[in-house]
Amino acid sequence: MVTDSPTLSPAADPTRVDVSAPGRHPDRSVRQTSLRRQKRVGNALMLAFLVIAALIMATPFLWMALSAMRDPSEMAKVPMPLIPQDWRLENFAETLERAPFGIYARNSFILASAAAILNVVFASACGYSLAKLRFAASKFVFAWTVACIMIPFYATVIPVFLMVRHMPLFGGNSILGQGGIGWIDSWWALIVPGAVSPFMVFLFRQFYVGTPTELIEAARLDGVSEFGIYSRIITPLIKPGLLTVALLSFEAGWNNFLWPLLVTTSENLRVIQVGIASFRQEATTDWHLLMAGTTMAAVPMIVLFLVFQRYFVQGFAASGIK
Repeated sequence: MVTDSPTLSPAADPTRVDVSAPGRHPDRSVRQTSLRRQKRVGNALMLAFLVIAALIMATPFLWMALSAMRDPSEMAKVPMPLIPQDWRLENFAETLERAPFGIYARNSFILASAAAILNVVFASACGYSLAKLRFAASKFVFAWTVACIMIPFYATVIPVFLMVRHMPLFGGNSILGQGGIGWIDSWWALIVPGAVSPFMVFLFRQFYVGTPTELIEAARLDGVSEFGIYSRIITPLIKPGLLTVALLSFEAGWNNFLWPLLVTTSENLRVIQVGIASFRQEATTDWHLLMAGTTMAAVPMIVLFLVFQRYFVQGFAASGIK
C-alpha cells in the first residue's frame, strides 16, 4: 500500500525558496546583501576619512580662535595648554581699541566689493567673447589668458608697481609719468590692478561654453544686439558661475596683503590684513591681539562661504564637467 507523504506548498514552507519567482534567486539575493553591506562599510569609512580631514583642516583656525581668548602670559607657556585656563574675551575689545579696525574693515570691504563687481562685469564679457564670438585672434587670446594664469603674482608685482608709480597725469606726474607718485597711496592703485583676473576670464569662458549656441543664433535672427544677447539672454543662464567668481574675487580682495602694503602709506587706506600686521613689531609681538584681530577678520569670509556654499559648489561642479 502506497501512501502519499504530505507536502507543503511553497508559500506554506518557510524554509523553501521559490527560485522560479521573479527577483527571488538565492545567489542574487546573497550578492545584493553583500553589496549593500560593502556599500555601508564604504560609506562609513569615507565619512570617517572626511571627519578626520575636516578636523585637520579646521585645527589651525580652532587654535587661532582659542589663542584669541588666552591671557598674554599663557601664550608664553611651554607647553601651551590646549584649552585656555582663563577665558579672556577682553582681547577683542582691546584689539579694537589699539587699532582703527573700523577703518581697516571699511577699506577691505570696499576693495573686496570692487574686485568682485569689476571681475564679474569685465571677466564675464571677456569670457563670453572667447567662448561664443569668432574672431581671428580668439585662439591666441585664449592661450595668452591661460599662460597668464601660470605666471605667479610675485613675478609681476614689481612691473605692476612701476606702472602704478609712473601713471601719467596722476599724483603730480607729467604726461611721461615723471615727477610725482602716480597712483601710489590712492584707491586707483588698490582697485585697478585687480579689476580683471585671467583666472576669472578662464572660469567664465568655461561656463559660457556650455550655454546653447542655438539660443544665441535665434536671438541674432530676432535682431537682438550682441550686448543684449550677452547681458539679457546668456549671462542669466550662468548664475552659479557669477556667484562663484564674485565669491572668489571678494575673498581675494579681502585677504589681499602684499599689494596694499606696497602701494599704501596712509592709515586711511590701510586694509584689515595690513592693519593686523601692526601688532607684530620688530622687537615684540602681541600674540593675543594678533590672534583676536585675525579671528575677527576671518569671520566675514566664513559666514559668506557658509551662506553661499551650495551655489559655490554647484558653480565649480558645473565648470569642471565642461
